[in-house]
Amino acid sequence: MILSRSVSVLHSCRVSSAPKLISHKLNLKLSFPLAYGSSALISLNRSEGKWIRVFSSSATEAEVDRKGNDTFFADQAVSWKSLGLSDKVSVALRDSGFGRPSLTQAVCIPSILSGKDVVVAAETGSGKTHGYLAPIIHQLTNTAAPDSEELANGEERRMMALKEISLVLCPNVMLCEQVVRMVNGLLGEDGNPLLRVEAVCGSQGWPDKQPDIIVSTPAALLNNIEPKRNRRVEFLRSVKYVVFDEADMLLCGSFQNQIIRLINMLRFDEKQASRLATSKFGKPLEIDADSSAQFDLENEDDDDADFEDGSISDEEEEEEEEEELEYLDDTTQIPTVENGAGPDIRKGWRRVRKIYTRSKQYIFIAATLPVNGKKTAGGLLKHMFQDAVWVSGSFLHRNSPRLKQKWVEVTVDTQVDALIEAVNNNNNSSIDRTMVFANTVEAVEAVADVLEKASIQCYRYHKNHTLEERANILADFRENGGVFVCTDAAARGVDVPNVSHVIQADFSSSAVDFLHRIGRTARAGQYGTVTSLYTEANRDLVEAIREAVRTGQPVETAFSRKRGFRNKLKKRAFLKAGEAKESQAVRA
Repeated sequence: MILSRSVSVLHSCRVSSAPKLISHKLNLKLSFPLAYGSSALISLNRSEGKWIRVFSSSATEAEVDRKGNDTFFADQAVSWKSLGLSDKVSVALRDSGFGRPSLTQAVCIPSILSGKDVVVAAETGSGKTHGYLAPIIHQLTNTAAPDSEELANGEERRMMALKEISLVLCPNVMLCEQVVRMVNGLLGEDGNPLLRVEAVCGSQGWPDKQPDIIVSTPAALLNNIEPKRNRRVEFLRSVKYVVFDEADMLLCGSFQNQIIRLINMLRFDEKQASRLATSKFGKPLEIDADSSAQFDLENEDDDDADFEDGSISDEEEEEEEEEELEYLDDTTQIPTVENGAGPDIRKGWRRVRKIYTRSKQYIFIAATLPVNGKKTAGGLLKHMFQDAVWVSGSFLHRNSPRLKQKWVEVTVDTQVDALIEAVNNNNNSSIDRTMVFANTVEAVEAVADVLEKASIQCYRYHKNHTLEERANILADFRENGGVFVCTDAAARGVDVPNVSHVIQADFSSSAVDFLHRIGRTARAGQYGTVTSLYTEANRDLVEAIREAVRTGQPVETAFSRKRGFRNKLKKRAFLKAGEAKESQAVRA
């Protein structure tokens, strides 16, 4: 068989079709109109038990044809300035080609500007990145400058502590560099970026001069701040806004230990700053390297109560290991913490239960966010950030009405012909962009070989390429179009505009992969097509997904982390095999 077909590992987290409200005290009123006929939630409180919805998820394909892009853009009356952004940021967005905010941006920008912790769970291609960058840049560009007395002191450390910065965490280097490009694309009147941004990942070390925004992977950040106490203390004190991009991935699997460690550091700094602000000196004091000796969170049992254990089981972590390898940073893993906990993070799970003044804002961004159970990403956020504002997209975990799906069952004999036909259906000119997904590196190479033998030139993209090679391949594909054969390394977060066709040469092995793959097309109000090739082994899984799409239910209901659905599939396969053997025996 041409394509590698490993047994599907259905390990994805299940998401409730009716998520509950996370914020306990939220009462948010929107002062601007939303899209025609939208059902955005205007008032929200604890008793209502709903997320903020940015648009009705009941829109049909016919309605989309009639209204055009109304399932993506906010109403014409909604402008960047009406959302609370400054003229400087609004002009920069318009000059970059973003004339109107999307529905997701129209709700998440005011939420972030409110200063509350925010969780944005919205479908791929809904404008989430600019949705958090714009309000953060607005806040940082409007930060009051230090007064003349502080300037006269000339104390570099105090100046660094006074300068507020933002930290953006991403699961891999490619996403870090993409965020940096998007920040640098917002220019001021002088033609220079509004803020200075630096990436700390891969081969890029700690910047000599502190930027306004630091974008990093968890491992690279810890490697740069953990060994150097002075740098760590000054950095943590200056961070005002913390963004977790692709939060569902960062809070699970191999990233979980590192993220919890960073959250503990940041929260401890908040508590220290709050204590110093109310100290007998009557004003905030600076924590120097000597006074930070008590920084070890794991030994601070007298002040903090333990988090409930949220670590995922070894069996579940093994199921995720293959997927996570696609996104791991190439830097060395962080050293074991002093208490020797290593991969066991029980001692690191702590929640500050004492009242203290908050000084940082935490923003979580995701296109897939499971909420059922304590061990899912959403479950952890519900426990750790109980007062956060949750913003949900119109078609979160659902099929977009701008997306047309084709399902083709194939066999060993018909798979190659079906693949070539699917690619040729959308390969009419050089400006078309088609992404073909396979589950493994070997499968990507096999698919590419098949296409090239059929005189279809294509790009190959997977983890065996170096970071520089991957960046060049993506840049060529963005500029020239064509056929792009890849693993799920290109499914999450990577923004390639105007992809009109996505083909699953190998059917995805999890709901999360499926949603991110189909999210590469029909982005930013565009239309797109997805062609999924599947075999008899995938038939029950495909039927469950198609039923969810047909009924408008969340797609992830077809994949259960609790193994119920998988056990059901195994039982069906076992019964079918038994029936086949029985029929053969009868014929004999």
